Amino acid sequence: MKKIEAIIKPFKLDEVKEALHEIGVSGITVTEAKGFGRQKGHTELYRGAEYVVDFLPKVKLEVVVSDGIAERVIEAIGAASQTGRIGDGKIFVSSIETALRIRTGERDDDAI
Repeated sequence: MKKIEAIIKPFKLDEVKEALHEIGVSGITVTEAKGFGRQKGHTELYRGAEYVVDFLPKVKLEVVVSDGIAERVIEAIGAASQTGRIGDGKIFVSSIETALRIRTGERDDDAI
């Protein structure tokens, strides 16, 4: 099993959700996040004063899938979230040793 975490622009969330639904992924966790990478934020003018906004709004998605569809999930998230501009985000993939569905006691692939 693989855990796929993606940090994306918030307005791309619906497109990513639809792309995942089309390949059969039904369960995702979404968290509002703030951060910055190479773009280092930006400056804004507010009431005549300039200030730096260095933490930009992002959305973090987490999905755990079987090894067989992990690459398709990565490609779907990447294609749906890409704008071609700086700050599109990142995708991280890690291995999951075990999973347990608390309600039924199912484990691993049956639990996801």
